[in-house]
Amino acid sequence: MSRYADRFTALLDACVLGGALRRNMLLSLAEAGLFRPRWSSRILDETQKAISEITKGATDGAPQRGAIEAAFPEALVTGYEVFEDKLDLPDPNDKHVLAAAISTSASVIVTDNLADFPADALMPHAIDAISADDFIADTIELDPSEAILALRRMRERFNNPALDVAALIHKAEAQGLLQVATIMDEYQALL
Repeated sequence: MSRYADRFTALLDACVLGGALRRNMLLSLAEAGLFRPRWSSRILDETQKAISEITKGATDGAPQRGAIEAAFPEALVTGYEVFEDKLDLPDPNDKHVLAAAISTSASVIVTDNLADFPADALMPHAIDAISADDFIADTIELDPSEAILALRRMRERFNNPALDVAALIHKAEAQGLLQVATIMDEYQALL
């Protein structure tokens, strides 16, 4: 039985995987078994492109994508394309994200483009769209000891540059992860 057997499934959109801090936090929590991450190859294509843009070409995003795929081989959703034509979203380019979420029976789509996934389009599929800040904060609150330990391990892996607890909290706050920063501030001694 998988260590994820009793956890819920979350489809991670490219916009939350592109930035290093959100990606590291989400994947560290997933690695700890706090949820089952899912994505499609198209989402990873968009993630890789976003990483390249964010780093202004310092990387093409391939190493990060390779690491994601190696760490979570079970996360790749396939066969979702059959759902795309039946979906209606404000941005037709996002239909593949909802289709992948439906295909893998995800409970949530973690995205910072909430306007692209209106509740009335998601409700028939029993899926909610949630921001990275809300999702990470909720995940920490579900199992604070395991989640904070996972975030501490993540912080300790950073070495270029190294991040102390205060710097991690500040970075989260600066990147709009306000709830996460507040929770981490409460658990400073354990981070």
